[in-house]
Amino acid sequence: MSSPLKVGSLNLNSRVFQSPLAGVTDRIFRKLVRRYSPNSMIYTEMINATELCHLKKVQQLVDIEQKPIGVQIFDSRYDFIVEAAKKIESQGAQIIDINMGCPVNKITKKGGGSSLLKQPKVAQKIIYEITRIVKIPITVKTRIGWNDSGIDILDFAKMMEDAGAAMLTIHARTRDQGYNGTSHWKWVKKIKENLLIPIIANGNIFSIEDAVKCLEITNADGVMCSRGTLGYPFLVGEIDYFFQTGYCSQIITPYQRLKCAKEHLKELWKYKGNQGIYQGRKHLRWYCQGFPGASELRKKIICIESIEEGYRLLDKGIELCT
Repeated sequence: MSSPLKVGSLNLNSRVFQSPLAGVTDRIFRKLVRRYSPNSMIYTEMINATELCHLKKVQQLVDIEQKPIGVQIFDSRYDFIVEAAKKIESQGAQIIDINMGCPVNKITKKGGGSSLLKQPKVAQKIIYEITRIVKIPITVKTRIGWNDSGIDILDFAKMMEDAGAAMLTIHARTRDQGYNGTSHWKWVKKIKENLLIPIIANGNIFSIEDAVKCLEITNADGVMCSRGTLGYPFLVGEIDYFFQTGYCSQIITPYQRLKCAKEHLKELWKYKGNQGIYQGRKHLRWYCQGFPGASELRKKIICIESIEEGYRLLDKGIELCT
């Protein structure tokens, strides 16, 4: 896991990825993840291709900073996806990922996300058309199937590879599972055995131990962290450090976690104003775990109305952890 990973024409020096997470992986969160994992591929929030096509200033949605960075888009209409991909490439993204796994109804009812699992020919055409237009690698993030009785991911994955996808990330749950239950790693192993392009495993990666166990079962080419990074932007870096050295990095204490939370809130406020404070509430709730008084702090922190109130509560939590 310490060797570089080749994705199309791109060489990556890390096999640990930060998943795109709606409402989470904005530039502030990505900056924190990047601090602890300088070489990992980090994705922006998922972007609606149609919305991107209608924007005059692409930077409003595509916020490219320190590389390596990828942009994930979703839609079911290949013409809009192709146009969006061209705009994204022009902004300096290194990978464009097509979301074929989001289980949320407002996405699937319009034909995007995991609904493409039921439209394999449409999905294949999307990848085929994009890879003929843009030069950077096109990848796919998907699930193992729509439900337990409709798992045909092997054929679907092969179609994506044949269409030109440079890498597949497999969330080892069905659409019906959402984010519940265990991940079915056996399906990732089967995909890896039948495809030539890199396969990245996703789902239930909350620790170094989870990542190691996942790779032992799947033989995947890397792992992607998702919900495990909520309130813990250190995770990608911890796993990558272990893959690179064979050793665990220094354990993050509750004190360090709350100091990071305070910085996160500060940067959100500077970047988004009052909206950053309201968005910061959920992040602060995720940070407030695993120390005396965490439960009481969570109850208060989700109601903050000002940056000063947030600082005051976090400072109290930091005092408890010193």
